[in-house]
Amino acid sequence: MRGAPGAPLRALLLGFGNVGRAVAEVLARPERYLGLAGLDVAVIGVVTGSHGALVSPRGLDLSRALDEWRGHGRFTPGHPDHARTTALDAVRALDYDVMVELTPLARRARGEPAIAHVRGALERGRHAITANKGPLAWAFRELRDLADAREVAFLYETTVMDGVPVFNLARHGLRGATLTRVEGILNSTTNVVLGTLEAGGTMADAITRAQREGFAEADPADDLEGWDSAVKLAALASVLLEAPLEPEAVEREGLIGLDHARPAAVRARGARLKLVCEAWRDGAGVRGRVALREVPGDDPFALVEGTSSILRLVTDLAGAIVVTEEHPDIRVTAYGVVSDLLAVAARDP
Repeated sequence: MRGAPGAPLRALLLGFGNVGRAVAEVLARPERYLGLAGLDVAVIGVVTGSHGALVSPRGLDLSRALDEWRGHGRFTPGHPDHARTTALDAVRALDYDVMVELTPLARRARGEPAIAHVRGALERGRHAITANKGPLAWAFRELRDLADAREVAFLYETTVMDGVPVFNLARHGLRGATLTRVEGILNSTTNVVLGTLEAGGTMADAITRAQREGFAEADPADDLEGWDSAVKLAALASVLLEAPLEPEAVEREGLIGLDHARPAAVRARGARLKLVCEAWRDGAGVRGRVALREVPGDDPFALVEGTSSILRLVTDLAGAIVVTEEHPDIRVTAYGVVSDLLAVAARDP
C-alpha cells in the first residue's frame, strides 16, 4: 500500500484528546523506547471535531503540534499546516495508509460517527485502527468483513483494558480453543466509587477524584448507569465470542440507587462489592449482563482496586485465564494504539 520501499507508514489521526496526545508524544520521539526502533510513522493529518485540524502530506511536526495544543487548546489558523476539513472528509480525501480513530464514544448515536470513519477508510482500501469501542459494539461483523474483502487490517486493541493485549491474546495465544464466557471488571469510575464507599467516603468525593485524575467524563452518567461497561462487554462478546451483542441487549445494573452503606457491609462479611460484566454463549447466540456482585475475598476479582481492571476468559480447551491490568496511566492506552501501528507496519512493508 505504501509508496516507495522504506517509506514511512502514513497515518491519519482523528481526535486529539488525552489518548491522541499520548500517542503523538510516543510517535514524536520513538527513540525513547527500545521496542519502537523500527517503527517509522509519518502523521499526515490530525483532525478534531471542534478544535481545528492540521494536514501535511510530508508529515506533521508532532512536537510542534503538541506545543500548539498546550498553548492554545486547539490548532490555530496561524499554524502553517492548519487546514479546514471534517474528519469524514479527511477520511475520504487525504492520502494515508492507516486511519486511527481516537474520537470519543457517542453512545446515544450508537457508535457514530466513528463507525462511518472506519467504514470510509476500509472502503478505500486503507487500514483502520480504532480506540473507540463503538465500531466493535455496534458494527464489528460488517467492518471485519469489509476489511477482509479489501485485504486490509482492522485493529482495535485499545478498545477494552487500554493497552493490555486482550484481543491479541485470544487471536494468537488461544488458537484452537473456543471461548465460552468472558467476565470482567472494566470501568474505573465505578470501581473507584465502590472502593471509596467501602472506606466510608461519599460517591461525590469519588466522582470528583475520578474527574480530576482524568478517567471519568465531566458527565459520569454512562459510567454510573453501567453503559460504559455494557459497551465494552458488547465489544468483547462481538469479537471473542463471535456473535453480535449490542449494548442495548445487555442486562444492565449500575450504581444509581445503590445503598451507600452496602459496600462496607459486604466488606465486613469478607467479600467485595464489584460491578461485574459477564457474557456467555447461549445456543447460537450470546447473552450479556452488567451487575453488582458480591465477590468472595479469595476471588482474583476481589483484589482489583481503583483504576485497575481484570478479565477472565473461559475456554473449552485452555481452561480459564485471568488477565489483570494494574493502575494504568494514559501511556498504557497509547501503547495499545502503537502496538496496532506496529502490526500494520509489519504486514504492509
